[in-house]
Amino acid sequence: MNGIMMVVIAVIGIVGLIFAAVLIGSLKLWIQSIASNATVSLIRIVLMPLRKINASLIVNNFIFAKKAGLDISVEELETHYLAQGNVNRVVQAMVAANKANIDLDFKKATAIDLAGRHILDAINTSVNPKVIDVPKVGSDKITIDAVAKDGIQLRVRARVTVRTYLPRLVGGATEDTVIARVGEGIVSAIGSAESHKRVLENPDMISKAVLVKELDAGTAFEILSIDIADVDVGENIGAKLQTDQAEADKRVAQAHAEKRRAMAVALEQENKAKISENRAKVILAESEIPMAMAEAFRNGNMGIMDYVNLRNIQSDTKMRESLTDQGPKQKDGDKLP
Repeated sequence: MNGIMMVVIAVIGIVGLIFAAVLIGSLKLWIQSIASNATVSLIRIVLMPLRKINASLIVNNFIFAKKAGLDISVEELETHYLAQGNVNRVVQAMVAANKANIDLDFKKATAIDLAGRHILDAINTSVNPKVIDVPKVGSDKITIDAVAKDGIQLRVRARVTVRTYLPRLVGGATEDTVIARVGEGIVSAIGSAESHKRVLENPDMISKAVLVKELDAGTAFEILSIDIADVDVGENIGAKLQTDQAEADKRVAQAHAEKRRAMAVALEQENKAKISENRAKVILAESEIPMAMAEAFRNGNMGIMDYVNLRNIQSDTKMRESLTDQGPKQKDGDKLP
């Protein structure tokens, strides 16, 4: 029994020490709140750790808000903390907005914070506009490339001055959307220019053409200005395209010519085959002549004199053909042998 009593007393002592430590910490925060004229109930401070709330964080931010003249309750701070929000950032943003006369209530600030946006940066950007480079620094492209109507390529770098537009901060498009839209506007403005020289003479025509399109619609920013930082002349894209087209046309013509040549060769081979076939038929017919003559001799339809006359006619024909073949080779004054 004595052993059990000692264990119970030890447990009670440990619990008492823990409670005393918590109470001392709570008393410190409570006294701090009273001294800062932003009183927080001691019971609420004691119960905060039991609800897994950082009492020091809540009390300090409540004191900060009260000193800045903000109407924020401890319960609202606790609710935002339990919602996994950044209490420090929200309170600091509201203080900054209050000093800059920006209309921002606690509900809107917590909504922006819970949406994943950096509320303090948004307030700072709203007060002090920031500059966005187009194209974005660190991206693969270092310029926005576009081609004027005369076929000359221009390479442009722009700087866009924006400030945060709080009413569209929740659900509004991000900085990347602004960069993409401005880049598209630059390409469109240069593409509609009659000559690249006109763009070089008046770079502000790009800015004016882009600003008219209200590219900040639906974004979390308000575009204040678009400045063309640099314009460089690139390649003659028009001439290059014409060269490529001419090369493509030449290849097409060569392909058609090759097709016609192949068809001609095929037709020639086909005619040669027909000639060979006809020659074979002639040879076959000539091979039947001796057999026909022998049959004529046997049947008495042809005599020996008829055969001799036929041979004489054949000899005369060959002689005339040989003389005809030698005729074109004779020169003036030459006699035939």
